[in-house]
Amino acid sequence: MFHSTPAEGDDAPQRAGAGLPGAASEPASSDARLGLMIGEQRWLVELSQAGEIVPVPDVIAPVPLTQEWLLGLVNLRGALYTVVDLRRFAGTGRTEPGKESRLLALATRLNFNAAILVTRMFGLRNVAAMHEAEPVEPGGHGMGTALWVGRAFIDAEGQRWHELDLARLAAGSDFLMAGR
Repeated sequence: MFHSTPAEGDDAPQRAGAGLPGAASEPASSDARLGLMIGEQRWLVELSQAGEIVPVPDVIAPVPLTQEWLLGLVNLRGALYTVVDLRRFAGTGRTEPGKESRLLALATRLNFNAAILVTRMFGLRNVAAMHEAEPVEPGGHGMGTALWVGRAFIDAEGQRWHELDLARLAAGSDFLMAGR
């Protein structure tokens, strides 16, 4: 699994967690999750479900007659990947790409060439250092009831995080039906 660092203009791949904020201080165990932000919502992804992390390319080729949440196609190292705006998919707004935005590809083992548009990467987070919280819908717009949203956690700084299950997302019938 390779990831790019957040350094501007640097798209050289690196090993998982290398160069990501918080990577040096967090354990590489079953408690480690990849922390990311989509819009204003913080998410935790199991490392086994995360694939490559790359800067958002200048061009995402649109695909006609698809749902608005399917932003288009990109070429990642010779393979075509669909690019998905998870906020649009969930009906909670749209993710605006910025300087810190990245594409998070789903792990190869999920057998689904898709990448999620991410606002910002936070690096590794240790869920053992967080406490489980009562589930609250992220953004209050129904995302919390989706099968691909897991447990909620509160970190030491009081930030709320939600588990994002990419395997369940990729297996969901709504996600698989991208055509209009």
